[in-house]
Amino acid sequence: MTAITAPARSASLFGASAAVARRTIRKFMRSPQLVVVGTIQGAMFLLIFRYVFGGAIHTGSVPYVDFLVPGFVTTSVLFAGMMTAAGVAEDLDQGFVDRLRSLPIPRASVLAGRALADTGVLAWTLAVTVAIGFAVGFRVHGAALDALAAFALCVLFGFAFIWMFVTIGLLAGNAQAAQGMSLLVFPLTFVSSAYVPVRSMPGWLQAFARHQPITSMVDSVRALCLGDGAVATMGHTAGHYVGPALLWTAVLVAVFVPVAVARFRRG
Repeated sequence: MTAITAPARSASLFGASAAVARRTIRKFMRSPQLVVVGTIQGAMFLLIFRYVFGGAIHTGSVPYVDFLVPGFVTTSVLFAGMMTAAGVAEDLDQGFVDRLRSLPIPRASVLAGRALADTGVLAWTLAVTVAIGFAVGFRVHGAALDALAAFALCVLFGFAFIWMFVTIGLLAGNAQAAQGMSLLVFPLTFVSSAYVPVRSMPGWLQAFARHQPITSMVDSVRALCLGDGAVATMGHTAGHYVGPALLWTAVLVAVFVPVAVARFRRG
């Protein structure tokens, strides 16, 4: 009888993370309903805000569509994050993660691979959302490089929030609970500058709306899209808003990556 020996060395963090990421992306591509439903859902909400609520919301000299689309694209990272939380909880519930734990791979690679794959899927979702925004009248008033920087910021924000949703998925236990817990984050999108000017809110609510991560992120993307008009419309150049947004991004990563890894190791 041939003896079973342990492997000489474990897989590298990069290699294991890449393998997990490929598996996650393949699973997504083999579920076309996820792509179709996500696209239709994003288009539906954007059309509602654009044509139903847009006529009742005044945004000064900026057309509402140019005010709305940067905010909508930025907050789309939260809608995409719900799939992350549900997917992580589903993998735990169905035993996939247990099989990975039995392999000689770094524990952190399981979460890192998931985060990388979902960031890639998020970039695709954001690109589709931007295309729909242009179709309903949105226009970039700054340079092309500023527009690309705004898109890159959205992907970066999404990567940070994905770690929050990974943590939610690890805590939830099953996909349904993960989706329910994810909904607790969504009030942040409405109590922000994403869909309406903060100045239109009650005074006591403005203080919170101005000092939370979604507003900082939305304002940075919007200022980049407005170009030279950002100063006249928002009071500051894009650089004034990008700094706090990047700081919030770093805080989210610094908080949720260790929490997610610690929770995964305890599991």
